Amino acid sequence: MSLEASRRQLLVDSLGIMVSAGGFGLVYGLSARAAGFSPLEASAMSIIVFGGASQFVAVGYVLGGFSWLAIVLLTAFLNARHLLYAAALAPYLADQPRPLRAMMAHVLTDEAFALAIAHFRRIGRADVRGYWMGAIISTFIPWNLATLVGVTIGGSIPEPSRFGLDVIFPAAMGGLAVGLITGRRELVAAISGAVTGVAVALAWDPAAGIIAGGVIGPLVGMAVRPGPRDHEREGQLAFGPEPAHEHAIPYVPQRSEHAHDDPSEGLP
Repeated sequence: MSLEASRRQLLVDSLGIMVSAGGFGLVYGLSARAAGFSPLEASAMSIIVFGGASQFVAVGYVLGGFSWLAIVLLTAFLNARHLLYAAALAPYLADQPRPLRAMMAHVLTDEAFALAIAHFRRIGRADVRGYWMGAIISTFIPWNLATLVGVTIGGSIPEPSRFGLDVIFPAAMGGLAVGLITGRRELVAAISGAVTGVAVALAWDPAAGIIAGGVIGPLVGMAVRPGPRDHEREGQLAFGPEPAHEHAIPYVPQRSEHAHDDPSEGLP
């Protein structure tokens, strides 16, 4: 797929997430207001932390009277899954400057990862501009705007779930996740992670379910014997991505100006 076509697909995939991020940002703003956060405090958390689920958890911990150290440690543990996201994106972005990668990591969310990894795989390489498009347009802007609305005038806004906004997020993420399943390992990891996450969430706590599913799913997938498509993809990773288009010119080593025409030169 061409870069332009993949970016258009990226924007289409972002539409549902934009609506969902706005709905959940609104709910976060309402929760922050109920917890006694000022508009400045709630907006600062959405901009500086920008952690989605961890922000909801932090607000609950504030209401529960937890210490700030406990809140920081528990929310950091909840966001540990982002280390796996970063590891998956690292091969594509290895040649980018470290300060740029640090800024990209700040807006790395579940949604940004799903959009970026699908986009990178479609074009066979990294696209920094496409990454920013997915992360900023789909989540960062609507989340922060909705946070400000929820914490300032949220008292007069009806519950977003009444409009079905609570269904858009899992539906959009589910659609993106299906597109990322390219082999047996991904399929097993997705199923085992989903089953584990739901089971732990129902039996214990939703935050623990996210962590358990994010950790156990990939581990089970890695234990599965690779299929033919997995071997094909591993070969592409070993020798580099295929050319971005059919007219790409392969690299041919240049002959030294001192080389002779004798093909046997250098042979024992």
